[in-house]
Amino acid sequence: MAESSDCGDVTPACDTSCVTDTPDAILDALRQLTGNTEVTFHDGQREAIEALVYDRARLLLVQRTGWGKSAVYFVATHLLRKEGLGPTLLISPLLVLMRNQIAAAERLGLRTFTINSDSDATVDELLSLIDSDEVDLLVVSPERLANPEFANKVMPVIGRRPGLTVVDEVHCISDWGHDFRPDYRRIGNMLSSFPEGLPILGCTATANQRVVQDAREQLGHSSVVQRGPLARAGLSLGSLELSQQSDRLAWMAENLSNLPGSGIVYCLTIRDVEIVAAWLQSEGLDARPYHANLTVDWKLESERMLLDGSLKILVATTALGMGYDNPAIGFVVHYQSPGSVVHYYQQVGRAGRALSNSKGVLLRGAEDDGIVSWFIDSAFPSEEEIQTVLRVLNAAEGPLSIYAIEAHVNLKHGVLENVLKQLDVAGAIRRVRGQTYERTLATWEYPKEHVAELNRLRKEELAQMRAYAAFDGCRMAFLAAALDDESIGDCGICDNCQQLPLPSELDSNAVQRAQRFLSGQFGKIKPRKKVPSGGLIAEVDQLAPGRFLTVWGSEDLGKLVQRGKQEDGYFDDRLVDAMVTMIRDWSPTPATAALTFVPSERHPTLVSDFARRLANALGIPLLDIVSKLRPTAPQKTMSNSYHQYRNVSGAFAVTTSALAPLELGPVLLLDDIVDSGWTMAEIGRLLLQSGFPVVYPVALASSAS
Repeated sequence: MAESSDCGDVTPACDTSCVTDTPDAILDALRQLTGNTEVTFHDGQREAIEALVYDRARLLLVQRTGWGKSAVYFVATHLLRKEGLGPTLLISPLLVLMRNQIAAAERLGLRTFTINSDSDATVDELLSLIDSDEVDLLVVSPERLANPEFANKVMPVIGRRPGLTVVDEVHCISDWGHDFRPDYRRIGNMLSSFPEGLPILGCTATANQRVVQDAREQLGHSSVVQRGPLARAGLSLGSLELSQQSDRLAWMAENLSNLPGSGIVYCLTIRDVEIVAAWLQSEGLDARPYHANLTVDWKLESERMLLDGSLKILVATTALGMGYDNPAIGFVVHYQSPGSVVHYYQQVGRAGRALSNSKGVLLRGAEDDGIVSWFIDSAFPSEEEIQTVLRVLNAAEGPLSIYAIEAHVNLKHGVLENVLKQLDVAGAIRRVRGQTYERTLATWEYPKEHVAELNRLRKEELAQMRAYAAFDGCRMAFLAAALDDESIGDCGICDNCQQLPLPSELDSNAVQRAQRFLSGQFGKIKPRKKVPSGGLIAEVDQLAPGRFLTVWGSEDLGKLVQRGKQEDGYFDDRLVDAMVTMIRDWSPTPATAALTFVPSERHPTLVSDFARRLANALGIPLLDIVSKLRPTAPQKTMSNSYHQYRNVSGAFAVTTSALAPLELGPVLLLDDIVDSGWTMAEIGRLLLQSGFPVVYPVALASSAS
């Protein structure tokens, strides 16, 4: 479709009078839907639509980003609905991608409906619309298919009058794919129950031959593959090694304003997104953060601003990743390197979808591989973690909620969710309602060899990403070859083809500003408001919001904290100065009148000595009033809130008998490292019950951010 990438910029549908008089029904449908009498198909689009509409095929479509895969299923939906088929079921992995798809479909006159975590739509509302045949396109996530209410109420209704089924980003269906999601495996089981003659479409831009074969098996052995070249014309790629965060921040401050149009800066973590966005704003650049923890309204506004060009830079995690369609993105910069070439192609492909020239810049940092390795190591639960959960469910007399299971297993909540999802998809357990599960009669064996092979593959992919960064040949050819597309030659426009390296000279003043900025990026300690059993903590027993100075092991201050705890047994005076700056800049109200600290059995003088020096620097008294009643395990060995809370509950005492009433003012509660926050919450409760009106938690570093 020559004038539109993914139908993202087409005009609203017109009536049939504006369509060229031609016997070509497929082209007529395209022109009627777009309201453009001159529009034509991209190579391969017509053939894909014909396969779905006329042959009712199972089709796997592997085409580059921006080729127009959604145009295929929009036109096919329009034609199949005219032939009497039911609504198209579009399974889509990300909310931002769903919003793109729905907006484009509605501009084309298709009646859409979605149920997701950001919408207020209900199953009953959907059923009513399906009954009255008022839905052309139903957009859901793979996780929604696992919802018992949706599966039991909606799927049987759709099954009575089925239509086209579309699995977008179908590489997620393969555990060899870079974004495997367990719930996608349910789709293969669902599709296997469909009779021949129902059209099925799987779409992706990022699948090598191994993933293609796996996805094809999931779609059905009769499925056919249509594959096009993956090279992106006009996208100029470059890479630069800048190990220090401050260097990368300085580079962006100097260079982002020179890049074309609006763009995206990708980061690996939410905290890095917040830091980078705040830094760019402090340097006078127009930037906003975007990640899963932000409100729906914020994300929608950010997407709109990026689309209409009123925002220069959106700093994002992969929450703004797969399939996001904005034809006007002029550049994509990676503040940190992704875990694979496939991830990188997917993300950098957001740039230049409808532009003749765009830019993709990879900035590699010292912390990148460590972050990615953590993601790799935690991707699949260990055998012991899974067997622990199975033992609990085997012994249960009935279904158990995730919170009831959590009380019996020392696993992080996210790990437990992953375990339950893997077992549910495998059929070893059954989701009864909400997050409540029961054991089935099915046997289950841990796939040791498969998990080991997946980990080996992921580490190979990480090494391939390092090789891409250091590569001295054509970068686009490297990416295409990594996806088993050997059809292209050199692009002629990347930094290596042009023999024009990215600017690497850094302004020393900008680097110093970035270093000072990073030293001042204080984190927030949020007060605990619920006990793990679900009950509320009374407001009078809650800590006030607090602050931590840095992240454990991060550049500059984080490494200073780490060295002080693990090597020196003494925290450097520079940390005292930084804490004083943090507290004075924060200036909590009402103002603090004293400081106390969390006692430690393993390092009895480390925190107390730092507390003494900090209190002196702040000019407030130090109150040595917290004592330990019994030994506790290190909180870092307690993986979830239930065990963390139980570990410290009743373990401390506060003695205020030697204090005068006037000394019971707002108090700082200091610890060296904050993780779960339960130690602070427990001691804070005791301090508040002892008469202190406000307790502000402060820590040198967070190990949980």
